Order: sequence, then structure tokens, then C-alpha cells
Amino acid sequence: MGKVRIVVDSTSDLPKDVRERLGIEMVPLKVHFGNETFLDSVTLASSDFFVKLAGTKEMPTTSQPSPVDFVDVYKKLLEEPGTAIISIHLSSAFSGTYQSAVLAKSLLGGDPNIHIVDSKSASLGFGMLAIAAAEAAANGADVEAILARIRSLKEQTQLYFLVDTLEYLHRNGRIGKASAVFGSLLNIKPILSIDPEEGVIYPVDKVRGSRKAMGRIVELLQEKFDGKSIDVMFVHANARAGAEEFEGVLKERFDVKDVSYFELGPVIGTHVGPGTLGLFVTPAEA
Repeated sequence: MGKVRIVVDSTSDLPKDVRERLGIEMVPLKVHFGNETFLDSVTLASSDFFVKLAGTKEMPTTSQPSPVDFVDVYKKLLEEPGTAIISIHLSSAFSGTYQSAVLAKSLLGGDPNIHIVDSKSASLGFGMLAIAAAEAAANGADVEAILARIRSLKEQTQLYFLVDTLEYLHRNGRIGKASAVFGSLLNIKPILSIDPEEGVIYPVDKVRGSRKAMGRIVELLQEKFDGKSIDVMFVHANARAGAEEFEGVLKERFDVKDVSYFELGPVIGTHVGPGTLGLFVTPAEA
């Protein structure tokens, strides 16, 4: 049986130690501060990015990998006979990264051993899919079984995120349906999510204040997970304290089996800004 290898782009926000442990390959996007260009999470770490962001008046920009960037990774992995690749990427509604991966496959003659997945999500929304896929591959699952696992996990996952301000999403043209709640008057906190079919951001609700926003998210989660044990992944942009507070709120209502924390990388951070807090909830593994 051949080996299945998992590829992601850097907007999965998977830290290097996780990728190395699971053998996940990563193709970085780029972040541009004026004339300076950095490779997302390679030559610019999350912590350094937010320091740099706070000290600049000009908004950074981002750019997708080229098809050649993907070709280089795919060719390297396919050198081992019998290898198949599952390449999971940022929603095509947010970036051309997925399309670059598709073009890379075509440049390799449409190799049937390369399987490109449009996650219709962002950050840990597909980073967690890559983790599950890599774990399944390590246990000997074949391509079909891994793709089925990805689909199943997507259906079971609920994600929400809170931003300090919608300014970054607005400036970068990534706000999508969330434009209906644009504005931060009177400490209104929009609760946002990503449509699993269209892969775009949409507003779920809006409440006044972070604590009430957390409470409202708990109510929404109860509709799907009431009476079930859950696992939670938090991702944040310089908002670890807020994530830990949210963990406490969740534990008041749910049997939380596993909690993990991740930092938003520079590319996603460019588009959502500091203070952003997201959570990804799935039923706990039996």
C-alpha cells in the first residue's frame, strides 16, 4: 500500500512542530510590508507580525503561492513510489491559492495521485482537517477513506469567530456577507462564521460586549452539541487571555474533553487584525 501525504498552505495556521510531527508539508503565502516581502510563518512569525503591524501606518498586503511553488512540493513528495497527495487549502472564495494548486496538478499532467481539496474554510477550519487526515494516513488509511474522514469532520465542526474591529476585513475586501454588520459602535461585537458551502464569511449575530458574545456563542453551540462531550480548538491574534476566558465559559455548560490553542498566522492576521478570537468545536472522540 502506498503512502498518503498531506499538503496545506500557510493559512492553515498549523505550527511547525505539529506539521513536522505529522509529516504535513506546507506551501507559504506571502506578506508584503511596503517593499519588504515575507514568507508567511517561515520568515515572519505570528508574534513578530503583530508587533510589526502595530508599528506601521500602511496596511500590509498578501499574495498567494504560484503554481510552481506547489509543483516543487508535489514533485518532491511523488519521488517516493506509490505516494498519493491530498492537498487541502484556504477557501477559494478568499484566495487564488486553491487555484494555484489545481494549476500545479495540471502542470504535472493531471497526475491522478494528486487530490486537491477546497476547504471552504480558513485557519484551523482546515488546519484541523489536515491534522485528522495526517493521523488517518499514519494509521494506514487510503485516499478514499481519508477524503471521507475530511468530509465527515467538516460536517461535525462548528466554527465562530469574534474580531475587535471589522476594519481589517473591510479594507481587505474579505468581509463578504458580514458587511451587513459593519461598524463597531457602542461596543457591538459581531459573531461571524464561514459558510461551509460557499466558503465566505457571514454574520451570525451581534451583541454588545465580548462576554455577552461568548455567552451567545455558547447558546448557539448548545443547539448542536447539547448533552455531548466536545473538543475545542482556539485560534487567536494576541488574544490568549480572551481564549482562556472563553474556555472557562464553555466549561460551565459543556463537558470539554480536550482544549488546544493556536496563534493566527500573518496572512490571516492581515485580514482580521489583532484581538481576533476563533473557536472550532467538534464532538469529542469516543
